[in-house]
Amino acid sequence: MIRLRGIERIFRVGEEEVHALRSVDLDITAGEYLSIMGPSGSGKSTLLNLIGLLDRPNAGRYELDERDVTGLTDDEQARVRREKIGFVFQFFHLVPRLTAAQNIELPMVLAGVDPAERRERLRKLLAEYALEARARHRPDQLSGGQCQRVAIARAMSMRPAVILADEPTGNLDRHTGQEVMAVLERVHHDGGTVLLVTHDPEIGGRAQRTLRMIDGAIVSDQKADAGGNGGT
Repeated sequence: MIRLRGIERIFRVGEEEVHALRSVDLDITAGEYLSIMGPSGSGKSTLLNLIGLLDRPNAGRYELDERDVTGLTDDEQARVRREKIGFVFQFFHLVPRLTAAQNIELPMVLAGVDPAERRERLRKLLAEYALEARARHRPDQLSGGQCQRVAIARAMSMRPAVILADEPTGNLDRHTGQEVMAVLERVHHDGGTVLLVTHDPEIGGRAQRTLRMIDGAIVSDQKADAGGNGGT
């Protein structure tokens, strides 16, 4: 599903070059649940942004569903993101003036989904993520856990092939974070591909597979022991 070869990402900071990603090779198959861990500045979020087509490599090749997406135009990248990728962020990134329902519905509106289909998807998402009673509440009227459930429902509204979650529990207390992880893991159990960036070893250890990064390079790639966590 995802295939990276020789990926390099270099940022200029003043007169210096910062190698955010170094010769990254990575294969991710459909339906995997993978965590990406490492110290601050190790390249975790840069890698996630590149996989999410929010950034471009300086060198290397990126294939998504056997299609080379490395050199797509901005409009082509936006179309692929809309159709195949859902994002969940630490700080939710909800539109403050919109209700929970409107936030969830927004990607479908922008994609031109038929209104009847849009309403039916919204109804199912509100029910699935236990948000029916909060559908007309704005983000400032919701708890952190509720905001993150709205964000996950929004990410799922276009039925993406992969969910990218960047520190999804980083702004939540431990109990609420566990509830949010249960929601994300349900996406995986339903057949979705989930990539998770986290600093929390307990959260990262729940995944089927864990990458560890240092200085822009993948230094280990381990699968959970048979019968291990894997979100269970």
